[in-house]
Amino acid sequence: MSETRSGIGQAAPAVAQRSPVFQSVRADFTVRPLARDRSGIRRFLKVPYHIYAGDPNWVAPLLIDAAKVFSDANPFFEHARMQLWIAEAQGKPIGRIAGIIDDHFNQRHGPDTAIFGFFECVNRPEAARALFEAAARWAADQGMRHLLGPLNPTANDECGLLVKGFHSPPVLMMPYNPPYYPALLEGTGFRKAKDLLAFYINLERSPLDKLRRLAEVCRRRHPEITFRPVRRRTVPGDLALIKEVYNEAWEENWGFVPMTDAEIDFLAERLKPLLLEGFVWLAEDRGRPAAFMLALPDYNVAFRPMRGRVLSPGLFRALPYLLKLKHPKLARVLAFGVKKNYRNRGLEAAMLTEGLAVGLPLGFRAAEASWILEDNLPMRRIIETFGGTPYKVYRIYEKPIEHAAE
Repeated sequence: MSETRSGIGQAAPAVAQRSPVFQSVRADFTVRPLARDRSGIRRFLKVPYHIYAGDPNWVAPLLIDAAKVFSDANPFFEHARMQLWIAEAQGKPIGRIAGIIDDHFNQRHGPDTAIFGFFECVNRPEAARALFEAAARWAADQGMRHLLGPLNPTANDECGLLVKGFHSPPVLMMPYNPPYYPALLEGTGFRKAKDLLAFYINLERSPLDKLRRLAEVCRRRHPEITFRPVRRRTVPGDLALIKEVYNEAWEENWGFVPMTDAEIDFLAERLKPLLLEGFVWLAEDRGRPAAFMLALPDYNVAFRPMRGRVLSPGLFRALPYLLKLKHPKLARVLAFGVKKNYRNRGLEAAMLTEGLAVGLPLGFRAAEASWILEDNLPMRRIIETFGGTPYKVYRIYEKPIEHAAE
């Protein structure tokens, strides 16, 4: 990987892909492969409802949107392949996992890494071990020697296992899992590859005057740079500019894989209904993109009572938020990208100031900045300067695939 490989990226022998997919039958449970078709996806998506029954912090993803991620309509599958498994005991699901091989990831970071994602499991180490064995054997069958994850299915999507901060629900598009998950992975031989941090910012206690002063200095010293909001009607034309910034700003980040035009379009189509005008900003230098900020209201407040289904009793509680008649108290800053040549000029402060000018009058009182690589010290310092405190930690794990699993 770009910053540290931790054993990832050794040359792998060419191994022809075999057709059988690993299945495990144990005394009291079975791990079965699922086809990535409508029926298989539906069964896969239902597993968390059994894992999180009674957990007040879990927020079910909207099933209609989650299914799109697994469908062939997702351009991710133009350069990747995925196999699903489900673990069942006495006819009831007790776990799931996806094995993923992303050719773009391996072209960038080495030829022999498989990814696991969408892992869920009851607190049964033997069931977790069987799920990971299924993914490892499938990956080894295709010449892979390392397993990395969870990425759901990439670092551009939800990723990481929650290892600290189980006290509250996740914000929009961030993962959540029970506290026993880290022990399940570590008991199977996984070790830390990288930690991702989420910062909480109390806007009522944040030094906003300092932020505004920095924004004013930026504008005065760099009059050639202008700032404008990305609106719903401008999204199609702005996507190319955002992609240019995104792929350059994150180029050296650990685990980064550039998004294709089709993947950017696919993600934008999913996010467009959630956009709040004034929360997405572009900085331009005489028409050339220099930076962008993407923030969204924490619509998990609305999605939580819906239990993943649009047509549910929870819809009535969610409608005021979805119709923008009511706003959450918290926003998530998903992305802050600045091209190399424009860093250390205060562009971040200028865009944040613009976003706050919209958000504070609407009642937003806090923000989560997530996720930030643990060793991205410049970004950490910026966030901490304005009152951000790391309050949740998400971990990417890795382990070698045992030779015996091939």
